[in-house]
Amino acid sequence: MTTTTPTAGVGAQTTEPATRVGRVRKRLNSRTATLVSIVIALLWTVPTFGLFISSFRPEDQIKTTGWWTFFSDPQFTLDNYQEVLFSTGSSGQLASYFINSLAITIPSVLFPLAFAALAAYALAWMNFKGRDLVYIGIFALQIVPLQMALVPLLRFFSTGVTVGGFQILPAWDLVDEQKFAQVWFAHTCFALPFAVFLLHNFISQLPGDLMEAARVDGASHPKIFRTIVLPLITPALAAFGIFQFLWVWNDLLVALIFAGGGDETAPLTVRLAELAGTRGNEWQRLTAGAFVSIVVPLIVFLSLQRFFVRGLLAGSVKG
Repeated sequence: MTTTTPTAGVGAQTTEPATRVGRVRKRLNSRTATLVSIVIALLWTVPTFGLFISSFRPEDQIKTTGWWTFFSDPQFTLDNYQEVLFSTGSSGQLASYFINSLAITIPSVLFPLAFAALAAYALAWMNFKGRDLVYIGIFALQIVPLQMALVPLLRFFSTGVTVGGFQILPAWDLVDEQKFAQVWFAHTCFALPFAVFLLHNFISQLPGDLMEAARVDGASHPKIFRTIVLPLITPALAAFGIFQFLWVWNDLLVALIFAGGGDETAPLTVRLAELAGTRGNEWQRLTAGAFVSIVVPLIVFLSLQRFFVRGLLAGSVKG
């Protein structure tokens, strides 16, 4: 004789999450939610649109009228972009700083991605003593403000590490373009805790049967990581890559401290801070320069957009 009680229990367990998800989806697809989304999108994009319009307006128009008056008195000019990108005076040469920002940002994204992916796999699928303590320590590092590490890092770069009067690591003594290595090192250190946490949540929820089948077939950990894990964690890698790229590209403090403000290593943000002039009234430079600075992040975000939401939801649900 069979009973339906267990079946009913299983059905309740399987239908309850689906019902909950359905209610959330229904609320998000309502007219109110759609209207709120449109309002938020407008509030978010209108300032950017105004910045774009202002970057093409003459200097006298920018300093005397608002950008919305463009529609009643449209005037175009490319002098702002010509001045900030290619002029040889103190207001230009933004193109060279643009290259510096790329040289800082790309390695500062790739290094933490590589190290964090390896660390997350080891913490999720390799058994070793103290693994949980290591993970808790990495998670706790997220609450440490990076400003607290600036002085110790500067001392590490300038004097090395000395213990008991014996020098364990020498000073870096880097000059000019070599200082890029200091910025890469700093950004990698600051990014690793969050990167390991995010990727660990994703990797730990990969099917265990898949890993066991690979081990039975004789696959080692490097092969499993390379052929199975990496293709499956692409959304999480893309999500973190977007966050890290935007953070490093828009960073002023870390790059200014560790790379300096010279023409050889200073990023775009340093030059943008100088474009305002001594009295902060050179608005025509700022509009063009600011829009140049956001072009690359926009391209990166739009090109990886399809992975973004999937990566943000990594580790949020099971099954």
